[in-house]
Amino acid sequence: MRFLARERAALDSLLPGLDKELAGRPLGELERPGNPGVKAFREAGGAGLLVPAAHGGKGADALAAVRVQRAIGSRSPSLAVATTMHHFSLASLVALSETGNGFEWMLLTGVVNGNLLLASGFAEGQPNGSILRPTMSARVTEAGVVMNGAKRPCSLARSMDLLTASVMVPREDGRGEQLAVVLIPAESPGLTVSPFWGSFALAGAESDQVTVTDVLVPHDLVVRTEVPEGEALDDIQTTGFVWFELLMTASYLGAASALVERLVGNERVPDLERVRLVGELEAAVAAVENVARRTGAALCGQELLVDSLHVRYAAQDTLARVVPRAVELLGGLNFMSSDDIGYLAAAVHGLGLHPPARAKMAAPLARYLAGHSLEIV
Repeated sequence: MRFLARERAALDSLLPGLDKELAGRPLGELERPGNPGVKAFREAGGAGLLVPAAHGGKGADALAAVRVQRAIGSRSPSLAVATTMHHFSLASLVALSETGNGFEWMLLTGVVNGNLLLASGFAEGQPNGSILRPTMSARVTEAGVVMNGAKRPCSLARSMDLLTASVMVPREDGRGEQLAVVLIPAESPGLTVSPFWGSFALAGAESDQVTVTDVLVPHDLVVRTEVPEGEALDDIQTTGFVWFELLMTASYLGAASALVERLVGNERVPDLERVRLVGELEAAVAAVENVARRTGAALCGQELLVDSLHVRYAAQDTLARVVPRAVELLGGLNFMSSDDIGYLAAAVHGLGLHPPARAKMAAPLARYLAGHSLEIV
């Protein structure tokens, strides 16, 4: 099968017309703020990619989703990264629905029917920060939950319909606190978006600052979990993080694939070099797909999360080898004649900046391998 053909076939099948729309635009146009990629994604039905077909969505499983993200990443790294954050929020809601009271399905159906995009307020952009510690505070009132705080960077900040965030709230039985997911409409009074992202790389992901000041969220947009403060990951959180690692890794592998694709048909590059680079990328993709095949409808456990982390960190090493060599083989004329080569080479470094950082996870992973439970820090 031709390079990237499988991934683009998956994209065409699930989100018809999106690949053609993206392929018809210059990379620079898709990677700048205010680009048309997010609108095209929305119009293709991308908002409901992970929602089961029984509830009006596309019903993509994890394997199909990672192929879609790689295909999108090969056309627009910014769009792939931004939409991964949407899918992360959505996957968490789908996981909640497995143990919830059915209200979560109403929210998911609303996302599909309205083509709503979710921005994620769960994870900080600091690679050494905690992805479990809520970054916003909440005060429960009779009318709802009053939210305060800020998220930066927050992808899809300019195009989002809803901001999802995690907060600790008092349990309804009065016994301590529990983790809750809130959905904050973008038009809520007190929610503001301000500039934050200053880099040219991935500028099209709309990763700016979102601030909420005394924003009232109705109780019907607050989804409570059974996770008490300070306890280890539960299956719902674990499932969300597995999806995050798989989709984000696939997105950056897609960006690297865009570089390698420029070499595949270049007969001036030795066959051995072309096959070697494609082989390295496909091995990394195969590892991602192996974990994706095991990510079924059931909630994920710690073993799958550990495997997804190993795959993600191994992919970072693959990118560190493949991308500089691809740039070198493409040569100075290609580098000088267009910004695309330099841009893609810069963008792929973003994978290592997403939490949890490998250095911070080294000790928890080592303890897990020695027989202890995994702790995400």
